[in-house]
Amino acid sequence: MDANTTPATPQPGQVTRIARRRAQPGKEASYEALVREMFQHMRANRGFLGAELLPPHEAGGDYQVVVHFASEADLAAWDACPARADLHRRMREVAEAEPDYRRLSGLEAWFAAAVVPASMHPPRARMALVTWLGIFPTVSFFLWFVAPHLNALPFLPRVGLLTGLIVMTMTWVVMPRLTKLLRGFLNPHLRS
Repeated sequence: MDANTTPATPQPGQVTRIARRRAQPGKEASYEALVREMFQHMRANRGFLGAELLPPHEAGGDYQVVVHFASEADLAAWDACPARADLHRRMREVAEAEPDYRRLSGLEAWFAAAVVPASMHPPRARMALVTWLGIFPTVSFFLWFVAPHLNALPFLPRVGLLTGLIVMTMTWVVMPRLTKLLRGFLNPHLRS
């Protein structure tokens, strides 16, 4: 249940928040309608980049609402919005409890589908292969072109600098592009 477009490649500073919540039995349609209404209100707020409603894998399970904002300040502005307060008040009438919030960061954010039900996660073998496809050329590049210029450094600072450069390159350059390019391979169940 895609509400609108999700950011194609996460940029530094962007915020993704995931809310897990269970609808009261028999009130699932009302809950989903309120979430879609919330997405409409979010669209009017500065910095809103996209949102998704992920239904439970099994009846009676948790819904997940994934929202993307350009910055912490934009998310905070939405959180302070009177429309949000009203929607959350109305959601309490059809939901079992308050939402459980979480954010993705670091390596976990490489595989955006990690927020979906367990049965929809990318298979570990595919995640490992895609990670290797990113790490192999990145490490090769740094070992071939950068490492020779660091030979004057002691071993630990040299390794620390190389691994730091590799992690930054993987996080902000390689993996966002690679996971976007191989999205269908990583998540064959999401093809439609």
